[in-house]
Amino acid sequence: MAAADIAHGERLSKVCAACHTFDKGGANRVGPNLWGIVGAKHAHIEGFAYSDAMKAKSAEAWTRDALNEFLWNPRKALPGTKMVYAGMRKPEDRAAMVKYLESLK
Repeated sequence: MAAADIAHGERLSKVCAACHTFDKGGANRVGPNLWGIVGAKHAHIEGFAYSDAMKAKSAEAWTRDALNEFLWNPRKALPGTKMVYAGMRKPEDRAAMVKYLESLK
């Protein structure tokens, strides 16, 4: 994680931008806005239509490890999620993406 490249994570996020926004106060799309996600609770955006599986984890924070696991394979990490993304297979891509998400605060 220490060697992860924020700029690489930002480039990777372009794929995610079809469903998510990353700017402070950004709109929710099919997926929720991801500004400030690291450290925030699961299902924390009021009024967003999260899956029941995500709502069930609402007491837990999005840590680096939780994001890494979810980005690896969302449906395996959280059965019942509405996220249709297949996942990031390369650990260095996931590390860069988490590092980028961590910078959004």
